[in-house]
Amino acid sequence: MAEPAILPFDWQDPFDLNHQLTDEERLVRDTAEGYAQEKLLPRVTSAYLDERFDREIMNEFGELGLLGATIPHEYGGAGLGYVSYGLIARAVERVDSGYRSAMSVQSSLVMYPIFAYGTEEQRKKYLPKLATGEWIGCFGLTEPDAGSDPGGMRTRAQKVQGGYVLSGTKMWITNSPIADVFVVWAKSDAHDGKIRGFVLEKGARGLTAPKIKEKLSLRASITGEVVMDEVEVGEDALLPNVEGLKGPFGCLNRARYGISWGSMGAAEACYHAARQYTLDRKQFGRPLASNQLVQLKLANMATEITLALQASLRVGRRLEAGELIPETISLVKRNNCGKALEIARIARDMHGGNGISAEFQVMRHAANLETVNTYEGTHDVHALIMGRAITGLSAF
Repeated sequence: MAEPAILPFDWQDPFDLNHQLTDEERLVRDTAEGYAQEKLLPRVTSAYLDERFDREIMNEFGELGLLGATIPHEYGGAGLGYVSYGLIARAVERVDSGYRSAMSVQSSLVMYPIFAYGTEEQRKKYLPKLATGEWIGCFGLTEPDAGSDPGGMRTRAQKVQGGYVLSGTKMWITNSPIADVFVVWAKSDAHDGKIRGFVLEKGARGLTAPKIKEKLSLRASITGEVVMDEVEVGEDALLPNVEGLKGPFGCLNRARYGISWGSMGAAEACYHAARQYTLDRKQFGRPLASNQLVQLKLANMATEITLALQASLRVGRRLEAGELIPETISLVKRNNCGKALEIARIARDMHGGNGISAEFQVMRHAANLETVNTYEGTHDVHALIMGRAITGLSAF
């Protein structure tokens, strides 16, 4: 057997992820990265500091086919695979987690349930305009008293002549203050108290979406509540093809998978910044990067990012093969977010005092990743999901 050829180590891509992608996937990645670096990066510092989300970003996402990337062409999507979707999330979050959140919600939490659980009429009505960014969507599951336990939701749908009346409040809802389309989940009296999905539209009487202000994380993303005070909708607002928690969790599985890629984009930004800063910065007459502790930290970052990206790629390939194991999505969401947050914090430390400056980006990523590590299933709850699968015993 021939000896393997010894190749140089690529510090940016140690396992050669690049050549594990198809030509189409590389094109999608390059398009998303080019847009993110050229169009998003120049705006992000002021957007974050001013707590401002630029509405036109959604139109720009739409023009490039970055919204609802896995939705078929006939409904306005790009018809791409799950790995391409992950690569888009990674490229956008390399600039900012808030921008990726806006994209993820539109794609996985709004367009996906309408496509998967909706009627043909709902698909044709909503998906094309969501795909272009003409309409913005939000996903209402979390409530003031029901975060990790969505089954404890209090929002109710009552049957009335010709439709339903919805009452309740959703909390921490990305995009809600600027949303045109609201996918909300409620316990329906007409369906034996089971959780059902409904599509609401901006302007409905009794529907408001106040902005949540003074966030210290995801400041370039707009977040709000969804307040429903006896909002009356027709029969055609019901998503007919799913009931129970299977509905929202089907959406969340796809969003969490995208987050596993996205968080690595933020981690890579911090890793690259820490490497360059310690190469450029001289202390005691030599670059910081010549110190053992600095090299150890960079080696740890490269290791975690490389392994995490391979894990996300594997989950994506299985999704494309028609295989979904929810616990593996918990594994990559939990691991990648936790590791990204740790990398961002260490990169901040490696920048010394400069690390707290907006100019150097790393503190912004660290603050954002605090939220990414929490939302769509906290780090600890995903551990318990895995623990239940490992032992057969539920701890929650």
